[in-house]
Amino acid sequence: MSLLREIQEAVVKEGSDISPILLKLRLLAARLGSEPLEDWVKYESEGYPNDVKVPSYRIIGVSYRGTFSGPFGSGIKNAPIPPYLIQKIAGKKWTHYQFRDGIAALDELVSGSSEGGSLHIDASNLILLLQGKVYEGYACNEIVGTISRAVLAEIQYAVRSRILELTLKLEKSVPEAARISFGVPKSEEKSYSEEVTKISNQVIYGNVTNITAGDGSQLFLSIGKGDKDAFVEYLSKSGISESDAKELAEIVAAEQPTGSEEPFGDRAKSWILENLKKAADGTWKVSISVATKILTEAALRYYGLK
Repeated sequence: MSLLREIQEAVVKEGSDISPILLKLRLLAARLGSEPLEDWVKYESEGYPNDVKVPSYRIIGVSYRGTFSGPFGSGIKNAPIPPYLIQKIAGKKWTHYQFRDGIAALDELVSGSSEGGSLHIDASNLILLLQGKVYEGYACNEIVGTISRAVLAEIQYAVRSRILELTLKLEKSVPEAARISFGVPKSEEKSYSEEVTKISNQVIYGNVTNITAGDGSQLFLSIGKGDKDAFVEYLSKSGISESDAKELAEIVAAEQPTGSEEPFGDRAKSWILENLKKAADGTWKVSISVATKILTEAALRYYGLK
């Protein structure tokens, strides 16, 4: 049985551990010559370093409760604190927790309680940030941040489903991947880095912040505030024609953002509606859904909203 088929069989088997599956996938990625896929498998297995951006499925919500003391011995115990307030005072990182532990640690946390429940995170630094800003006249004595184990189980499922989707797409787009097996690599085995990396980015990241250049190298979204050249470069290398990228850049530069969720002004919105058909007819080398995400993400970076 080929390495790819072994991965598929293991990933759909009920109760199978993900860690051994990731090891096989890492070997397959090496045989196919895709370093970005190898990196993803490595990070999922060993954990994400602080300087590496985690995929969106590893960003999870946290709920907070606090204990407050007031005058004349009064107090409020175990009071829920709205996420909106936490984010407004302390920043988004406190309400959108980046889970960086490896899959083995994740498995251990999920299986640590057969009855579900929640996990606590260290929120001691949050006490200083919230002093006097939640309940007027009350001191913040304790903050407890909790993450549902069910949410962690969703990360497990997300990794498993991406492995399956990835191998299915490789089987269809790179048939040679299904012929690779254990043992010494065959001398005639070729590198399929470009195609494998493209598929990996689409499956794992949605192809929003990670794209593939023509030479198979991985590009990351790096657009400084007001940097039109970087804006154009990113769009063109994402599959949007350079002329269209330049045209949109001029429009975006001439307008003010309308908000952090949908940054485009009226002219930019009209331009996008008119030009998205180029994604449908193949003029742009990117799908409509991915093109929309790419354009939005690039605009957010250009306006300094992200």
